Amino acid sequence: MAEIEATTDAIEYRDTRDLPPGQVLALYRALGWSSADKPSALLAALAGSHQVVTAWHGDRLVGLGNTISDGALVVYYPHLAVHPDYQRRGIGREIVRRLRARYADFHQHAVLADGDAVDFYQKCGFTRPAAVQAMWIDTGHDHGPADAHACDAQAQGPNSPDRTRRPVT
Repeated sequence: MAEIEATTDAIEYRDTRDLPPGQVLALYRALGWSSADKPSALLAALAGSHQVVTAWHGDRLVGLGNTISDGALVVYYPHLAVHPDYQRRGIGREIVRRLRARYADFHQHAVLADGDAVDFYQKCGFTRPAAVQAMWIDTGHDHGPADAHACDAQAQGPNSPDRTRRPVT
């Protein structure tokens, strides 16, 4: 795929949840994100976001970021997606800046970051809290395997009925 010349001057940013489904899916697929495998759920999640900021190069969606929030104290930044052809041009940083501006007075801003994203988010003002460990159940394939049933098995204990056990006959 040919690299496209794009500068932040040529990028238009919009605060909208009105997104063209085909372009959203193309962006997520270009990044190899598993949420593209669940198009209806992905589009519903973005539509239900507290805020969505998009980046456009002409009529092409080249980036987006969204938030989920209680509207008063806590905001979570689940997705920041910038097309590979447009990365390292300040688009992601500008999306985060615009999202953070809306929540400037909030008590807590949370993001889950891995790989190179950790350094990126640190440059955007996020820090790693010493006493906090991120925990999750992720059924996608983006971040390695997850055992979504471990809690069920542990909560049931050795003397509890276990739905996964077969009766001995």
